Amino acid sequence: MNWNSLSNSAITEEVGKRLKAYRFRKKLTQQELAEQAGISTFSVTQIEKGKSVTLTVFLSVLRVLRLLDNLELFIPEIGISPIELLKLKGKTPKRIKKSKKQLE
Repeated sequence: MNWNSLSNSAITEEVGKRLKAYRFRKKLTQQELAEQAGISTFSVTQIEKGKSVTLTVFLSVLRVLRLLDNLELFIPEIGISPIELLKLKGKTPKRIKKSKKQLE
C-alpha cells in the first residue's frame, strides 16, 4: 500500500480496520479491549471507525493488541553518520539553526 498517496482520513480508516481485525483475531470484544487499555468503549469505536483519537489512546490499544513493537518500523531510530559524530564531538544538538541563506 502506498501510504503517501492516501489522505489522512483514508489512513485513519485503514488503521482502524486493521486494528479491528487484530481485535477479532485476539477474540476481544470492544468492551474487553477498552477495559484492558484503560479507555472508554467509545474510544475503541472511534478508532475502529477511523476517527481521530489521542496518541495516548492509540498507544494503549496497540499495547493491548501487542503491536507496540511495530513502532520501530513505523518510526525507526535515526542513526548518526560517522561524519556527523565527528562534527558533534559527543554533543547532541539542542536546537536547529538555519543560516540567512537557508531562510530565503
